[in-house]
Formats: sequence, C-alpha cells, structure tokens
Amino acid sequence: MPINVQLVAVEHEVWSGEADMVIARTTEGELGILPGHAPLLGQLAADMGVVQIHRSGQAPLVVAVHGGFLSVTKEGVSILAEEAEMVEDIDATAARSEFDEAQRALDSADADDNDAERAAMARASSRLAATEHASN
Repeated sequence: MPINVQLVAVEHEVWSGEADMVIARTTEGELGILPGHAPLLGQLAADMGVVQIHRSGQAPLVVAVHGGFLSVTKEGVSILAEEAEMVEDIDATAARSEFDEAQRALDSADADDNDAERAAMARASSRLAATEHASN
C-alpha cells in the first residue's frame, strides 16, 4: 500500500504522487516514513536538507530542500519547504562553486553579521548534498 506524498515549496508544487517510502532529514535526525507510520510533525533540517522519495520500480526522486516542515497523517506525507529543487535541475559543478563561495564568505564574515552567509551556506549545502546523493 503506497503513501500519498505532496512536496510543496513556497512558490510551487514540486512533486505529488504515490511512494513506497520517504526519507527526510529533520532537526531530530534522518527519518524514514513507510506506510502506516505514526502521525508526526517535524521541522526539516536547514542544512544538508535532502528528501528522497522511493517509488516502486523507479529510481528514487532526490530533492534538495531548505527549511520547512514535514507532516505525516493517515492521509499521507506533506512536505512544506521554504525552497525545494529536484536534483536533475541542479548543476553539480555550480553547486560545488556556490558551496565553496559560501564557505569563503562565512569564513571572512564578522561573527555578529553572518546570518546571510549562514543561510547561503545552508542552501549550498543542501544543493551539493542532493547532487552527491544522487550520484551514489
């Protein structure tokens, strides 16, 4: 019995359909959701955010997510992300460059004024982690 999954970003629906399992990283750790999972609400990890959607007979969908929430109910799994990007839409070389640039900016930022640099680093980490995960 598959799980109904909806993955939505602030601006648009990213993916919707049925899956056998969903794996997401929350602030409490990595979480695997199978059919019949207990209801829960979790906050998605801001850094290294990758969601995997496993479907029967198909390669898993890999999505870079940045911030948001995951909700599991008897109706299915809803992932509400601040930002979400399918791995096939991410240029791995550009993701590595963005990560390196964000790291340099964070290293050179004043300790009192680095919120923007931390946010850029978290987004770059999520994008890079998704591309690395998809290549494994």
